[in-house]
Amino acid sequence: KLVSMATKTASKPSKTTTKSALKSASKFSKETYVKWYKDMLLMRRFEEKAGQLYIQQKFGGFCHLYIGQEAIVAGTVSASKPTDKHMTAYRDHAHPIGLGTDVRVLMAELFGRSTGCSKGKGGSMHFFDKEKNFMGGHGIVGAQIPMGTGVAFAEKYNGTDNVVFVSMGDGAVRQGALHETFNMAMNWKLPVIYIIENNNYAMGTSVERTTNVTDLSKIGDSYEMPSKSVNGMSPEAVHEAVEEAVARARRGDGPTLLDIRTYRYKGHSMSDPQKYRTKEEVAEWMEQDPIEHCLQVIKENKWLTDKQIEEIDAWVKNEVEESVKFAEESPYPDADELYEDIYQEPNYPYIIEY
Repeated sequence: KLVSMATKTASKPSKTTTKSALKSASKFSKETYVKWYKDMLLMRRFEEKAGQLYIQQKFGGFCHLYIGQEAIVAGTVSASKPTDKHMTAYRDHAHPIGLGTDVRVLMAELFGRSTGCSKGKGGSMHFFDKEKNFMGGHGIVGAQIPMGTGVAFAEKYNGTDNVVFVSMGDGAVRQGALHETFNMAMNWKLPVIYIIENNNYAMGTSVERTTNVTDLSKIGDSYEMPSKSVNGMSPEAVHEAVEEAVARARRGDGPTLLDIRTYRYKGHSMSDPQKYRTKEEVAEWMEQDPIEHCLQVIKENKWLTDKQIEEIDAWVKNEVEESVKFAEESPYPDADELYEDIYQEPNYPYIIEY
């Protein structure tokens, strides 16, 4: 029997009501919610501006927006410590923002300027920030899975108690390197947490069309890796799941796999016509927006006045505007930069000069 290739509606997390929001607020502090709100709003506004500038052809290359998925970064960062390492794929704008990287150097990187976080050589898909322990955006699908695990091996080898977070999309779990990596990570009990940023679509192909196992948390079962599904539209749920996984890793008990269910409001990339899903599906997921959820909790608890909320919004708007100004006024890299930051092997035997 042939399986229908028609688009299937993505499964949605349960709605977060005001009552449940207040219940969650009893565990997390005012400071945590305000930081979540401020950080996620900065991620959102930065990417909205980046999308506008891309359409205006202010910069080129690929551009993959994280809009809608911000709760994953917010909850992960709040449950980790500054010395932990983070690595992800090419949808990488929000991660360094959540870790505290100045948005000015991120916008400059999009513009290909020498003041960018990767000296203007990486662009949208290759953000890095060594000081914040953001180990990159990587353009090859699934490449960060074994590489991030290598970083976790280094942390264990060096005797630290740091944890490494390796994020990937639901499409990347099809890569064979994942299985080799999972086996090694469990065998050596490496301090790594694998985060599937499961937004239901690998580019334009739904999870249901790419795998017989639609509950991606079950992938860890073959390796006896502790795994669970998480509501990725809730920073509280993400924080709690990551907190549990971090404790396990720091104890020396090894990896955890988190299938974090989320949704991107925009296309896979800026060139995506999004014909594989309906506007109604997108609208239903947007009802679970994590930024609006945090704002609701803040207002219900009367933690901030309307004026204070407006001040945060104004600060975020100014940060984004300043990032664009900084990028536009920054110089392009000199031609000599082509020969910097590259690997060179003296007397390489396979190159002959004539």
